[in-house]
Amino acid sequence: MNALKGSLGSRTFFYAGMTLLALVFVLPLLSMVSTSFKTVYESQTSASLLPENPTLENYLPLFTWTGSSPVMRWFFNSVVVSTTATALGVSFAAMAAFALARFSFPGRKIVFGCLVATLFVPGFVFLIPNYITVDSLGLLDTLFALILPGLGGAFGVFFLAGFFLGLPRELEEAASIDGANQWRIFASVMLPQAQGAISTLCVLTFLGAWNDLLWPTYVLFSQENLTLTAGLPLLQSANASNLPLAMAGSVISAVPTLVVFVLAQRKIVESVANVGLKG
Repeated sequence: MNALKGSLGSRTFFYAGMTLLALVFVLPLLSMVSTSFKTVYESQTSASLLPENPTLENYLPLFTWTGSSPVMRWFFNSVVVSTTATALGVSFAAMAAFALARFSFPGRKIVFGCLVATLFVPGFVFLIPNYITVDSLGLLDTLFALILPGLGGAFGVFFLAGFFLGLPRELEEAASIDGANQWRIFASVMLPQAQGAISTLCVLTFLGAWNDLLWPTYVLFSQENLTLTAGLPLLQSANASNLPLAMAGSVISAVPTLVVFVLAQRKIVESVANVGLKG
């Protein structure tokens, strides 16, 4: 009986702690969404979480502005950059990871060691080399300047290589016996097995490209070429007294990341579960 009470008390304490932790993360998001539906006067005079007179007047300008703050153009640029960087970056990372994990060639361990070593180098160290590379290719102030540097990221290769190393060799051997070449093994055998890991990497890559602020401010100069993350500070500075408008822009920026995470959530959970089973 005492053990049962102790177990019940432990679960109650655990769920109470998790609920409190969830509120810490959720309340700022709720406050942002709520403020975006308030009037300027209400946002300055009321501390209520829910708007008293909800309005869409803060969202309508974001869909119509074309001057100094073309928000929808920024949104379109962010979608193009994030989806292209994710598709190409994950594809290249998967091919490189498969080669490092399953092929034997001279210097393989050295290459893998150098790859891992780059993960410990702060990202800002690469700003100047990447800038010089993009400038020499004539890609400054274009969306290609945002996509190109991320295609050589080491994290995706390291992440997927670890997953490919954990797959049994029997899968390759069976496919080879059936006459499959290395490309067929990679595309038809390995990639389906790595769906969870690839989905996780897609989410991480998309979020990284979507939320990137530092690099776009270095290589983009025209306002129409900015991404949404880089353009929102301009919107906020131009409307410093209009907090609901700034919150509306932040909500628009947050929606795609939430949608991507919700769509990939099941695959991510399956990936974590499979790793646990293998361990």
